[in-house]
This record gives sequence, structure tokens and C-alpha cells, in this order.
Amino acid sequence: MDLTYTEEEEDFRARLRGWLAGVLPALPPKPAPDDWPGRRAYDAGWQRALHDAGYAGVHWDASPTLRLIFLEETERAGAPYVGANFVGLLHAGPTIAAEGTPQQRERWLPPILRGDEIWCQGFSEPDAGSDLASLRTRAVRDGDAYVVTGSKIWTSHAEVADWCELLVRTDPQAPRHRGISWLAMPMDAPGVTVRPLRTLAGSAEFAEMFLDEVRVPVANRVGAENDGWRVTMVTLSFERGTAFVGEVVACRRVLAELAHRARRSGRWDDPVLRRRLGRLSAEFAALWRLTQWNVSEAQGAGGVPGVGGSVFKLRYSQARQELYEAAAQVLGAQALVLDEPWVADRLSSLSYTIAAGTSQIQQNIVAERILGLPKGG
Repeated sequence: MDLTYTEEEEDFRARLRGWLAGVLPALPPKPAPDDWPGRRAYDAGWQRALHDAGYAGVHWDASPTLRLIFLEETERAGAPYVGANFVGLLHAGPTIAAEGTPQQRERWLPPILRGDEIWCQGFSEPDAGSDLASLRTRAVRDGDAYVVTGSKIWTSHAEVADWCELLVRTDPQAPRHRGISWLAMPMDAPGVTVRPLRTLAGSAEFAEMFLDEVRVPVANRVGAENDGWRVTMVTLSFERGTAFVGEVVACRRVLAELAHRARRSGRWDDPVLRRRLGRLSAEFAALWRLTQWNVSEAQGAGGVPGVGGSVFKLRYSQARQELYEAAAQVLGAQALVLDEPWVADRLSSLSYTIAAGTSQIQQNIVAERILGLPKGG
């Protein structure tokens, strides 16, 4: 795999840098963390700016190298993250592009790219987190609609979403992996109740969601009935394989800022800290190379990431936690102040070995699908 950049790719980088330098100073101030209508408007406005400048489709349509350049440059410039649009742009949208009908792609993909519609993820349930196949939310066919009853938890951005990528059980008699379907559910449908969940960091980007005989058109099913587990594996491949790409760049930036702050505070004289930061620098450099490989492999496989995403997600989750533990060492007593830079990120990092599939699940995937080891009893 050639990891050098061509003249055309460097030209794309230069044009993107020029555009970012012109547009970022004119952005409005970021809304308060708990102002979710404001945050939705801010994130959607940034997505619309990308769309109007011709950059919105980079995540889906550009070559792997251009995608990585885009993520490098936007992160280094301090551009807004996809924010509330991340489920649509990084999970649901790519899944619909890969598995949806032409009508579904025409209906849902353009609004995602324009920032007009926000999606949330309705996968996990109170008794079906890591063991996702044990989900119990029911969808009973009634003419041209499914009647959905059940509950979901950790529903990312449900409080501002227009649509939900929803997993339901359509055949309770089938083996548990074979009776699931993937639906696009409108969040304004009667019977949908959202209750925000406050995290350790004080934010509320997750929610419980209760579904009481919600009618979802059969036309909103992506993939065949009872084939939702396979479609879900496509979604999770994007979530683990490419959705965290920008965060690797962000972690490398944080690492550089940590080293700078350690020098200013005198903590740089600690050889143990220097060694820790040096090892993390090598770790994230290796993760970036793995990212380049994963994105290139996904492109060669028709755009869907492979099981290499589990290797990346497993190590990245741990490295991110180690990074913010190092941040706490640099901050000292300030690591107890929630408003201090990196403290909220440190608290958030605790979830990374759980979110998008626990580290134990990723270890099983690597063992069985990459190393060829037998399944555990």
C-alpha cells in the first residue's frame, strides 16, 4: 500500500486549507453544552457549509487518501466535529448507501449530506448491550407498516433527531440472529418517548427511548425482513472501522498540547512522564497508519470496512484512555475541575472500551475471524 501523497492530493489539501482559513473565523460561537437545539443548529450549519463548498460527500465518495487528508486538515484547523450529525453521516448514511434501495438512497442520503436531517441510533436495550442479538423490541407486521413496541437505551442524540436507525425483532421464533430487521423510524411518530440520560461529565447526548405501538412503514426497512443482523454488521463495521478516524488526529493534537503544557509547568522534567508521552506518540502514529490501511481496504471491498476495524477499535479505545490518564498527570489538581480542558474528555474516554462494542467483544472478533481460533464455550 502506497502511503505517499500525489501532486493532485496535495493540491486538494492546499485548497481545503485555504477554504478552512477563510470560513472558520466567520463561524458563530459554539452553543453551551446543554443547549441541544443550539448545538443541532450549529452542527447542521457546519454540515451545510461543507455541502455548499463541495466537501460534504468526502466521507462517502472520495478516495481513501482524500478522506484522510480531509480529516487531518479539518481537525488540525480546529473545525467543528460532525457533532449531532455523526450517526447519520458516519453510521446510518453509509449503511443506506451500501444496503438501501435506490428510492431509500434518494430519500435519505441528500438530507444527511446537507445537514437537514439528524439521525440517532436505537440499537442497545437495557438487557441487550454487548449481547445485541438478545434485543426484545418487537415489530409486528400490520399491512404496510410494522407496529413497534419496546425500549432502547444509550440512544445517541435522540433528543434532536429526525430519524432513528432502529433494530427490532420481527420473528421471535427464529434463532436470535435471524429474526432481526433494520428500520428507519421517524422520531416524530406517535408513541415515541425520549428521556435524556445525564453522563458523568454532565452532558446529555444519550437517552432512553420508549416505543409504544409506533407505526413504521415497511418501506422504511433497509434490507430484507429478518436479515437485519447482517445489515447491522455493516453499520457496526462503519462505526468501528472508519467513524473514529478523525478522533485519532484529535488525539495526536491533544498529545502535542500536553507536551507543551508539561514543558510550561515544569512537569517535563519527569522522565516517567516524558517516556509515557513518547510511547503514546508512537502509539497514535501507528494507529494513524492502521487507519490509512483500514480505509484503503474498505475502499477495495466496495466501501464497507472489514474486521480490521475491530483491531483498530480495540487498541484505540485503550490508547485514548491512556492519553487522558496522562493528561490528568500533567494537569495535577486541575484534573478535578470539570471546566478544565481535557477533563470532560477524560471522563468520556472511560466509555470507549464499552461503546461500539466492548473490548471483550472486539477480542472475540479478532480471535475468531482474524486468528481463526475456535469460539469459546
